[in-house]
Amino acid sequence: MKPARTRSHLAWNDFETILAIATSGSLSGAARSLSVSHATVFRRIGEIEQRLGVTLFERSRTGYRPTLAGEELAETARIMDEAALAAERKVAGRDLEPSGEIWATTTDSLLMGLLAPLFTEFRHKYPRIVLDVAVSNQLFNLTRREADVAIRPSNRPPENLIGRPLATIGQAVYGHRSFGLKPGAPIESLAGQPWIGAGPRLQDSALDQWMDTNQLKEACVYRVDTLVSILSAIRSGMGLAVMPCYLADGEPDIVQLTSPIPELEYGLWFLMHPDLRGVVRIHALMDFLTEAIRAQKQRLAGPLPSPSQLDR
Repeated sequence: MKPARTRSHLAWNDFETILAIATSGSLSGAARSLSVSHATVFRRIGEIEQRLGVTLFERSRTGYRPTLAGEELAETARIMDEAALAAERKVAGRDLEPSGEIWATTTDSLLMGLLAPLFTEFRHKYPRIVLDVAVSNQLFNLTRREADVAIRPSNRPPENLIGRPLATIGQAVYGHRSFGLKPGAPIESLAGQPWIGAGPRLQDSALDQWMDTNQLKEACVYRVDTLVSILSAIRSGMGLAVMPCYLADGEPDIVQLTSPIPELEYGLWFLMHPDLRGVVRIHALMDFLTEAIRAQKQRLAGPLPSPSQLDR
């Protein structure tokens, strides 16, 4: 009984060699396209024909002409080459147009006063990315993947995270125009007014210290634990309060009473876990927000108060 014949498989470089010779019509032309020597191409085609037991090319003084078998394999090689290029373009397209879901966490004030329109622009630019935004004043644990990224105010971001500083946020004192107060007044002259304080869950130790230093804690008639709620209280005429300039400056009936307070400045950060540094969709969001937010750095740092605000 004859032993079973072992099938000789053609590798991808075998098809490349056949296609190169069929396309160029010569060993030297195939060698140039494959970036190998003439002798290498000669050896490869000889080994392929020996393995298959069939002649693939007719040799003549004018060059190499494919036989019927050679034409069939060359056509198969063209199909394989086109499929490989299509797959490469598809993968490259995914890099250029990232997809998937990003779970982001940020604060209510940042979402309302800064990020909401930027997220809309980002969705138009990257329609295959889904943003899932968790709004909280607490920093989610990115190490435990409670969120993928955080856009957070901080002067001391956690050391176990990596990220990028986006801007400096300025804060100033604001009040309703009905108080009749002039912009530029010294802080001590405002101590007799009712004040709105930050509740303990807002966790703003710098503001707490500033209020204590300027003897304003005793003037607090209302405390609340979100910046959006403080803004609402200012709108209603409850009292004066320190607010991020980006959040309060668009309000027609709210007046900026002081310049941005240097000791209450804080940084705005894009933060993520180190394991996510190579994820394309994460970098797409980080790069987009970096450019968009830094373009607004003057507004975010806070303008000087203008007396014309009282005339609006």
